[in-house]
Amino acid sequence: MTFTPYTSAPSAGRREWTALAVLLLPCLLVSMDVSVLYFAVPFLTAELKPSSVQQLWILDVYGFVLAGLLITMGALGDRIGRRRLLLSGALLFGLASGAAAYAQSAGMLIAARALLGIGGATLMPSTLALIRNLFHDAKQRGKAVAIWSTAVTGGIAIGPVLSGVLLEHFWWGSVFLLNAPAMVLLLVCGPLLLPEFKNPAAGRFDLPGSLLSLLALLPVVYGVKEIARDGLAAVPVLALVAGLAAAAAFVHRQRTARHPMLDLELFRHRGYRVSVLLNLLAMFAIVGCAVFFTQYLQTVRGMSPMEAALWNLLPTLAVGGMAPAAAALAQRTDRAHVIALGCLLAAGGFVWLSWLEPGSALWFVLTASAVYASGLVIVMSLGNELAIGLAPPERAGSASAVLESGTELGGALGMAVLGSIGSAVYRGDLGGALPAGLPAAAADAARETVAGAAAVAGALPGRAGEALLTAARAAFTHGLQTAVLVAAGVMVCAAVLALTLLRGLRDTGVEGEPDGGADGVPPGGAVAAGAEGAVPGV
Repeated sequence: MTFTPYTSAPSAGRREWTALAVLLLPCLLVSMDVSVLYFAVPFLTAELKPSSVQQLWILDVYGFVLAGLLITMGALGDRIGRRRLLLSGALLFGLASGAAAYAQSAGMLIAARALLGIGGATLMPSTLALIRNLFHDAKQRGKAVAIWSTAVTGGIAIGPVLSGVLLEHFWWGSVFLLNAPAMVLLLVCGPLLLPEFKNPAAGRFDLPGSLLSLLALLPVVYGVKEIARDGLAAVPVLALVAGLAAAAAFVHRQRTARHPMLDLELFRHRGYRVSVLLNLLAMFAIVGCAVFFTQYLQTVRGMSPMEAALWNLLPTLAVGGMAPAAAALAQRTDRAHVIALGCLLAAGGFVWLSWLEPGSALWFVLTASAVYASGLVIVMSLGNELAIGLAPPERAGSASAVLESGTELGGALGMAVLGSIGSAVYRGDLGGALPAGLPAAAADAARETVAGAAAVAGALPGRAGEALLTAARAAFTHGLQTAVLVAAGVMVCAAVLALTLLRGLRDTGVEGEPDGGADGVPPGGAVAAGAEGAVPGV
């Protein structure tokens, strides 16, 4: 069986672009919910009085559940219909937002955040998969995915700012109520604008595979985040080992199951697997360094959380048009060159930040951040567009779920690896600057974070406190410099990867057209009959 490629693809009109605007609502809000609690924690802590363990779960359970269920929900959408799953997820997300806003205890808030994670897991792969079904023309799809990528990255930056504004005028639960009207709009407009699509040949849902994917992703993300927060310990290491074992069992299940939830044929296409890896590396760099950037503004430059969030928003706004521009450029030249350019641009921004000093001008910091953010937006938007374009329409849900899972894992790894490197440099530099006779508890607090060092310095007399604070800020900046240099090295490797493995590789271009790369044919050999815009030939 061979492909009979189309010579043209239907163009999207006003209805499809309006539908895209509707699809941006859930992905914007889901990404915002990752960071919207940053400023609300002190307020909800004062009212709900959670324990330290409960507070961590309030912050983390959303991301854990979201990451663990992405593959399951992507496969489920392929079977029951992506629009149906999207609207069901919107309803759950809206109801869970109301429950979180009016939670009366820490346990209720944790449960509501878990439900938000379930809703978010249904929304993210569904939006990207529906874009694959709405936009059959490669150029238009590239623009649509670029806009989608910008909304996702922008939501993470907007979350803290919006949270700070709401908390100045309302109670802590207001940060969740913002979701409700957007989800109502999606529930009203979705049935009118969004097409329904499912894979008629998907077969029965693979429940054992779903459980194995959950048992693989949840422990891995948990283990990586805990190691990033507290260092190596028995429980997170065991979680990592258990997750990797479950991942091996999941792959075996997908190879042998009659109706697998994830078609591993997708990974036979080098364009798809390289795109997933590039997405992971880009998220590794951006999340790992964003943590340092925010702390630098607050602890080294002394900004309030709200002021830091507003300044942190500027680089994001500055690169808002970068993804569509990259998509347009990729239509005129080899995509591998544009992706490699994005990787090198990001590496250059990170190298620029390595020259940062505690007293550097604010424009220096913001410009460097805008440069590396621009490069990473190029990499992620073009990687997303290539991967989703290579996936046949009936597998778009699973394909987008794998992309999102890689993104979540990359972010967790970035926090763990780059955070650990920066912390190790900070502790090493600060060790020799601690004043003699400092109590052990105070010394430990100062070595832990620069905020802890500031608290200890405030209790010391005169110049001793000033000297400790100056040393802590210099040590933190040195840790940041080291971490961003590692990120720069990762992005240079990513550029080499893109040039080596993606050069000359065409995306699907039009429906059903093979990419012409070394793999010969798109994953699965031929698109199943009945899929939108795909006609197999014999």
